[in-house]
Amino acid sequence: MNLDNLEKVLEKEPKYRLKQAKDAVFKNFISDWSEATFFAKDLRDKLNKECPLKIEADVLVSKKPFGSAQGGGSVKARIKLRDGLMIETVLMRHIDNRNTVCVSSQVGCPLGCLFCATGKMGFKKNLTSDEIIEQVIFFNRYLKKITLSEAEGLFQRVTNVTYMGMGEPFLNYENVLKSIRILNDKEYFNIGARSISVSTAGIIEGIKKLSQEGLQINLAISLHAPNDKLRKELMPIDKKYPLEAVLKAVDDYINKTKRKVMFEYVLIKGVNDSDEQAMELAKIMNKKLYFVNLILYNATGIFKASDTKRVEGFKRVLGKEKINFSQRYRFGDDIQAACGQFATNTKSPQ
Repeated sequence: MNLDNLEKVLEKEPKYRLKQAKDAVFKNFISDWSEATFFAKDLRDKLNKECPLKIEADVLVSKKPFGSAQGGGSVKARIKLRDGLMIETVLMRHIDNRNTVCVSSQVGCPLGCLFCATGKMGFKKNLTSDEIIEQVIFFNRYLKKITLSEAEGLFQRVTNVTYMGMGEPFLNYENVLKSIRILNDKEYFNIGARSISVSTAGIIEGIKKLSQEGLQINLAISLHAPNDKLRKELMPIDKKYPLEAVLKAVDDYINKTKRKVMFEYVLIKGVNDSDEQAMELAKIMNKKLYFVNLILYNATGIFKASDTKRVEGFKRVLGKEKINFSQRYRFGDDIQAACGQFATNTKSPQ
């Protein structure tokens, strides 16, 4: 998709034509300008040539029942960008009609977390705001295709967006914030700020900047270890941004925004899932506006997911210590759901 020339192509047209074009792309989610029948054919042809809407992608659809706790209703897409690089994005459909898209902010990632498939790619580039938005447009088109009611002319849309895909959002801060403002804008997607979440591995400068933006979006911290020793092993970024400094930045963020902050903790068998580690975690998570999100690991290589008995033991400790937490079930472990798995797989989906 390429909308760089849209305003230029329409500069000699009446001003309302640009609004019509944007509504067609960002609200009606057309995939070809031939669908914009309110434009003359010559103009549609020119737009198709100079502002193509095609998004080249491969798709994997979960075979698990829609709405099941095991992640039924999830879809993963591998999108090919104009420069030939690949990114991935995931749609998670919920039985309450929420449709959450997890977007990537970079091609690859420079942080090298041991449990993440994306980290094995290394860093390729930052995505532009348009390349981030393209992921949301893709799944809005997908939802339109599968949920359109011909009788009512209605279809489901993307309701929530999480920046938890490939890359570290705060290392691409300006493009990420620009894309968030577009998603939130009533003239574009009109997605509520509180339905947008950004996850960081703990880039303190980004946390500080976000606290000054005046946005009511959700902040999440990728934690995954209760102490610096283990976190350094799993997430080398901890050497630059140790836990104490990250938590101080989070506390400052909460003081300024009065917003709850989520801490993501992927449970990895024999690595970070013992009762002792749960108690360590409880000691640093015992604040009113802290919330722990336990995640079942999608295996990507050397690590394995914690078994059910160990997960329940970990949760018992947190519950006993009155820590605010929930467990997020795996979405689409049958469709290479772990971040980076699909994008790094050069094979076409079956």
